[in-house]
Amino acid sequence: MRLSDFDFDLPDDLIATRPANPRSSARLLVAQGDAITDAVVRDLPDWLCPGDRLVLNDTRVIPARLSGTRTRPGAAGEGTARIEVTLLEPGADGAWSALVKPLRKLREGETVVFSDALNATCESKDDGQARLRFNLSGEDFDAALNEAGAMPLPPYIEAKRKADARDREDYQTVWARNKGAVAAPTASLHFDEPLLAALRARGVEFTHVTLHVGAGTFLPVKVDDVTTHKMHGEWGEITEQAAAEIAATKAAGGRVIPVGTTALRLIETAARGGAIAPFRGVTVIFIYPGFTFQVTDALMTNFHLPRSTLMMLVSALMGRARMMRVYEHAVQDRYRFFSYGDASLLIPE
Repeated sequence: MRLSDFDFDLPDDLIATRPANPRSSARLLVAQGDAITDAVVRDLPDWLCPGDRLVLNDTRVIPARLSGTRTRPGAAGEGTARIEVTLLEPGADGAWSALVKPLRKLREGETVVFSDALNATCESKDDGQARLRFNLSGEDFDAALNEAGAMPLPPYIEAKRKADARDREDYQTVWARNKGAVAAPTASLHFDEPLLAALRARGVEFTHVTLHVGAGTFLPVKVDDVTTHKMHGEWGEITEQAAAEIAATKAAGGRVIPVGTTALRLIETAARGGAIAPFRGVTVIFIYPGFTFQVTDALMTNFHLPRSTLMMLVSALMGRARMMRVYEHAVQDRYRFFSYGDASLLIPE
């Protein structure tokens, strides 16, 4: 398998910069076997059966994008530089790993001021990242970050516009509760309370799991032989109750349908022994054609970047040739792509 096997042409104007409003009014492409049907997300109950179980990622996106300044004395007086920071994850000692632009303008020991309340000192730089120590912790840090930070929109949206107040709500799922993600589980953004109520009335059940989506989800694949690609790690948890609910659905003959590739990667990580089990830790699972799915029966997901690991994942579930036909249809029929775009329901034979 070569990287070019997962490439396709995508017109730039199909990249969505705002979500549908209301959320469930987004379009839904249903691919069931070889058939392709055009629908709307609010039609989802029509495609599910009583006893089916949707697996939902309840991670909460933090306002991880920060803009600040560092000041440095010089021969002509103090000089300042703008520093842009994207938080990645906290270490066990409370320091954060972060992407910094421009990294070369920040020295170890220097402090970046983000607001009157929030600043951080650069403790070290390594492998294109900085290690930052903030002046606050706990609830004080959360409050200051909420004031100073912005939602970390994906690069392909940031290239078109900056995050604003609307993204505080738009880029968060209605069931988000466990903070720690720096990217949203975007298939879940299509759900609103009326849709959830309709699904419950249909007899569809829900299980919540947590996978803190990292910035690595946007990293490009740089190897031509895709089997040699190394995945980024992301922390996740499946509780005993969640594992038991999924196992019970499988035993009863219902379908387990993760909403989003993050939920899928987590449950398949926890099922590598052949059946779902509780899990807590970091997953680096890489799913590409040839992968054996243990739990997943179908998948609801958005439309993904060409040549991406997520394009490989959906090709593993549906078959590469079939997915290429699905994406050809989506482009021709002008579905909206990526994080704020439309959705697909993929049901393999």
